[in-house]
Amino acid sequence: MPDLSRFSRRKFLTTVGASATTAVFLKGCMGNPPSDTTTQQSPSSAPAVNVSGGDTPEITKIRLGFIPIVESAPLIVAKEKGFFAKYGMTGAEVSKQANWASARDNVVIGADAGGIDGGQWQMPMPHLITEGIITNGKKVPMYLLAQLVTQGNGIAISGKNTGKGIGLNIKDPDYIKAFEKTEGRKFKAAHTFPNVNQDFWIRYWFAASGIDPDKDIDLLAVPPAETVQGMRNGTMDAFSTGDPWPYRIVSDNIGFMSALTEQIWKCHPEEYLAIRADWVDKYPKAAKAVLKAVMEAQQWCDNPANRKELITIVSGRSYFNVPEKVITPPYEGKYILGDGKPNVDDFKKGPLYWQDDRGSVSYPYKSHDLWFLTETLRWNFHSGAIKDVDAAKKLIDRVNREDLWREAAKEAGVAAADIPTATSRGIETFFDGVKFDPEKPDAYLASLKIKRA
Repeated sequence: MPDLSRFSRRKFLTTVGASATTAVFLKGCMGNPPSDTTTQQSPSSAPAVNVSGGDTPEITKIRLGFIPIVESAPLIVAKEKGFFAKYGMTGAEVSKQANWASARDNVVIGADAGGIDGGQWQMPMPHLITEGIITNGKKVPMYLLAQLVTQGNGIAISGKNTGKGIGLNIKDPDYIKAFEKTEGRKFKAAHTFPNVNQDFWIRYWFAASGIDPDKDIDLLAVPPAETVQGMRNGTMDAFSTGDPWPYRIVSDNIGFMSALTEQIWKCHPEEYLAIRADWVDKYPKAAKAVLKAVMEAQQWCDNPANRKELITIVSGRSYFNVPEKVITPPYEGKYILGDGKPNVDDFKKGPLYWQDDRGSVSYPYKSHDLWFLTETLRWNFHSGAIKDVDAAKKLIDRVNREDLWREAAKEAGVAAADIPTATSRGIETFFDGVKFDPEKPDAYLASLKIKRA
């Protein structure tokens, strides 16, 4: 896996920008590429309300980027249901991004120059942008303000590999390791963007069954058309993908799902809201107004009674531009895994935005940031900038603004029981029995059999 800190901007956009579009197509899933920074300013369904003088935001405008996938729903709903306007952000815009590389470039530019102020991000992109690791050395400090969603992803396997025992636990790892001998090529797997969420999920899953993702297989960031066609014709074997593709993979007879990420790590963190630090520092009340709107949108999204309307909103042409039937099953927690695996039919196993079985989804736990950066250390990504656990912790303290989340939650009247009292969610347990204790990240690293650290 390349060290993105060494890429020129041109080379980065060529090699990564194209593959990052996978996130748009495989999770947004249909149609032509969305226009970069297409600004959505649909009329709000809820009227603006008076904001008390002390809470009046210093500015009423912000431009937040989003990728048309289920993770972006709280931003879209905050606009469409009038929650931004309710808290005084009457000029808030949500701006469709063509891909993750475009979002990155646009936040470097900033909204005043035609870019964006922040928006939706895979992890740990806000930390990498802060350090200039994926911005050609240009450091753009970011503040992480909220987690947007949990769950909603999975590992897809092509139909060529049906009946080979490839599930949550891979029954015959040697079948995959021997691919080069039996098939004339290595087992080929893909993810949507290097060194972030989707890459981490599939790496963890392979390594848990004793398969080294850097040595035993070919693991690539691959454009969507190539990936889907490869899974159809049997030249692509696995893919780390997100809703609604776990549903589409099976219903379109492309392959099956080996596992949902919810099964790999129950109630795992997924994508986040992050905004440029200079914007937040200049407009702290506006930042809290944005947070309040997003929190209310997350609560609205998690109400089962609202899911039908949610599907109608996000599937529209201005947003995901997909048929409602494509995203209805994931939003109902219904997954057909295929290959003889039992179906999943549990609302709580689909994407959740406000609360899950572990508690708050929206609150940005520093312990989750630490897991992502510990995995970054595990695979020796960006070692020149993130050298050890201590460096990771210092970076987290600069980027994570859970204090603003707490302030906004209290001001918005969120129940005390829904406001976490600690920055750590505690020990996390993965499907293979491995535990991540945020108090002992070095012990977690030492316990892993396959790693580059």
